[in-house]
Amino acid sequence: MSNQHNKMPDKKIPGGGFVIEDADDRAVVFPEDLSEEQRMIGMTTDEFITQDVLTHDAAIESLNYELTVQLLRKAGELGLLAADVPESYGGLGLDKISTTLISERLARGSSFSLSLGAHVGIGTLPIVYFGSDEQKRRYLPKLASGEWIAAYCLTEPSSGSDALGAKTTAKLAEDGTHYIVTGQKQFITNAGFADLFIVYAKVDGERFSTFIIERDREGVIIGPEEKKMGIKGSSTCPLILDHVRVPAENLLWEAGKGHLIAFNILNIGRFKLAAGCLGACKEALALAAEYANLRQQFGQPIASFPLIRRKLADMNIRTFVLESMVYRTAGLLDAALSAIDLKEEGSGLAAAKAISEYAIECSINKVFGSEALDYVADEGVQIHGGYGYIQEYKIERIYRDSRINRIFEGTNEINRLLIPGTLLKRAMKGELPLMQNLQNLQSELLTYMPALDFGDEPLAEETHLLTMAKKIFLMTGGLAVQRYQLALEQEQEILADLADMMIAIYAAESALLRAKKLQEQGGEAKAACAAAMASAYVHESFAAVEALARRCLSSMESGDALRTQLSILKKLSRRNPVNLTQLKRQIAERVVKEESYVV
Repeated sequence: MSNQHNKMPDKKIPGGGFVIEDADDRAVVFPEDLSEEQRMIGMTTDEFITQDVLTHDAAIESLNYELTVQLLRKAGELGLLAADVPESYGGLGLDKISTTLISERLARGSSFSLSLGAHVGIGTLPIVYFGSDEQKRRYLPKLASGEWIAAYCLTEPSSGSDALGAKTTAKLAEDGTHYIVTGQKQFITNAGFADLFIVYAKVDGERFSTFIIERDREGVIIGPEEKKMGIKGSSTCPLILDHVRVPAENLLWEAGKGHLIAFNILNIGRFKLAAGCLGACKEALALAAEYANLRQQFGQPIASFPLIRRKLADMNIRTFVLESMVYRTAGLLDAALSAIDLKEEGSGLAAAKAISEYAIECSINKVFGSEALDYVADEGVQIHGGYGYIQEYKIERIYRDSRINRIFEGTNEINRLLIPGTLLKRAMKGELPLMQNLQNLQSELLTYMPALDFGDEPLAEETHLLTMAKKIFLMTGGLAVQRYQLALEQEQEILADLADMMIAIYAAESALLRAKKLQEQGGEAKAACAAAMASAYVHESFAAVEALARRCLSSMESGDALRTQLSILKKLSRRNPVNLTQLKRQIAERVVKEESYVV
């Protein structure tokens, strides 16, 4: 499929570079840049969910294996399982913008979307990116068609976030023809009906490695279904491996390279999870807006009440920001991965390098997306009142289903530690000029005094606030590095606050870039709404960045040193107040009128 409509610039955008340099809106992909072909893919996904999945909603939620597999095969016939698989192995080889659109649109399918997402993402992608040519030819056509369903097996009863603490072992037989794999995996999505398992085990108890294990191998035992809070229509079982003989050729990539596969597939999984959260946010918002127009209290629809409208506006703003982040990141991943020929030898290493380049952005999407959905779902229940607590209303299920996303694919706590930790590692390797920027900033701050007159240029003050937020992050982060050096990894509270600053910066910049791009493209109503949402988010997130920095500084300094740092922070934080009530009323007016997510 051609990706010419979403072409990224020749200049490579470094992962994590957004904290030290400003992006150009022309270099970033947003939903408004979708080609006609990509929009058709989105429509195909929508139609499949509406006509084939939602019509069997109750049966899927009752955990009907046979129906789920039947629907997965139907999705395979439509090409929805083949999007990420190269054409030479029976797939469609679509760009990452298209596959992101599919992930987003699948979300209305609730539990089914999880079954499909686990299959096409963490289940299939290890073979797509890291399999040998022979492994790809043997397995990918079956996975792309839905003839076989895949599952991903990393978590164990005693190791969740500490993936490398796995106890499952693999021992090569004396004749070298096979490995004996023994251990137990926990919380495995699709385990009840999967034909193929991507399993992580330590060769000789030491080298963390990845294996492709087929269901019909002797010693593969599927445990009972877990009784879950939400996502009840998806299969979640333990997998027991009792001295399973796995052919040596089913080792994925090389022994000892399992961590590179696991962490990079998790990066893609985190990003795809954010795309799914985006779709769920849109559905929850539409349900809430429609209900608010129908529900009468005190002789008028509750949608007419300002506090309900403010909720709807805030739900829409977070969804807009998430959408801007997700498609921006899809463009980055697409540019990094599209240059790799997956048929070539060594493509696994190239793919690992390309994916890991944007590990920070993938974690940021995961944290922001999962927490945005929790917020939107929670407010959706609140707008429904008592009816939001009743299973007859879908908002109740969205609320329950959303909670797992903050645990899936690495907890949000782990991801918050990874975000600044990865940034520092990239800087230490010379991949980002972070230290040079820190030195320049320290000399600049001594005499710096920002002006508060921004002229009449649209979003000029918001652009200034974004620049100041980056300076605040660098100032705070630089002080943390100087004070703690390598011991900084033990200061988890500071790392989490630095992560939240980075998340706010990436989110604000994504929204701002998109609003500017829409202004350039014309379309007055859409551009005005986007500008209002970007402005509201930038001002509110800037206040959050200032508060996070103040907390960090107060935990690192005291006395005169603290007062000096806080006076610098005060200079960087100078801003004009904005009428958020007016901005949010403007946004809410459109949401109430259209009963859906709006831009």
